[in-house]
Amino acid sequence: MKTFFIAFTMLFALNLTAQEINWMSLEEALEAQKTSPKKIFIDAYTVWCGPCKMLDRNTFKNEDVVEYINKNYYAVKFNAQGDEEVTYKGKKYSNPSYDPAKAKTRNANHQLSRVFGIRAFPTLVFLDEDANLLAPIVGYKDAQGLELYLKMFAQNDHKAVSYTHLTLPTSDLV
Repeated sequence: MKTFFIAFTMLFALNLTAQEINWMSLEEALEAQKTSPKKIFIDAYTVWCGPCKMLDRNTFKNEDVVEYINKNYYAVKFNAQGDEEVTYKGKKYSNPSYDPAKAKTRNANHQLSRVFGIRAFPTLVFLDEDANLLAPIVGYKDAQGLELYLKMFAQNDHKAVSYTHLTLPTSDLV
């Protein structure tokens, strides 16, 4: 009976371990979109970036964030200074200036970084169900901050946002 109790407790404890985001490559996400359309969430990181590591350690371990991303997005990890070749919208992108000697430090930016408007790290990139760029969101976000963006794009609330240009009457100009 004691052995059964220990085995049951161990099995129960294994089920309580933290759920993780189902990360995949961009190609895998694009392929998955063909049969089950979902938006794509890309974590564009670098190996040397402190805030990128904080995202992994804090934000991407939050169980609400994990659950929401896994349910509503295909999640992609993209090393924005890495050397992998990536195919996006029928075109191959690489990092021809990648220096293997700098694999653990700052390196050249991947060509796909320019396509997605990635200029700083981390950048969280959102693509629609047709893999069109919705927005690159720059910087570290805690769970609550990321949740706003996750929900806005998942629920298409971004379409309701309008931008107006500030115009001053010419009589107010000196």
